[in-house]
Amino acid sequence: MQQELWKPNTVVAAVLERDGRFLLVEEEDRGRIVYNQPAGHLDPGETLLDAVRRETLEESAWHIEPEGLVGIYLIEPPQAATTYLRFCFHGRLVSHEPTRALDKEILRAVWMTPEELAAEPHKHRSPLVMRCIQDYLAGHRHPLTLIHDLRFG
Repeated sequence: MQQELWKPNTVVAAVLERDGRFLLVEEEDRGRIVYNQPAGHLDPGETLLDAVRRETLEESAWHIEPEGLVGIYLIEPPQAATTYLRFCFHGRLVSHEPTRALDKEILRAVWMTPEELAAEPHKHRSPLVMRCIQDYLAGHRHPLTLIHDLRFG
């Protein structure tokens, strides 16, 4: 019998700051209302940079340009069968489409200070929400040249 191949789910997230506030999305996750960075899964054939641009637009209606990597995070939530490998980017806001419909599970995009977010830890989708902001504020900014997209074929 062949052992099943294990693979973590690859996800991207964006830490975006404006005037000391961070762009977050309020979303429904398994019956809970939670905060998260604009984030989502890497789609087939997509680069990490294209994925973070797309996910941010779909979840917040903001066009962004990634400028660097905050960090790479491996997380396996308790009692979960899924492991996530998160690539968290920081970037600059390019433009906003305020009338754009957001993904169905997104209730709204919201700007929050780190203190406002820290005051509601029970509403964080995962520990990575605060950790990514803390790492960004601590100066964790790595160049995009760390990422190499090598396609074969």
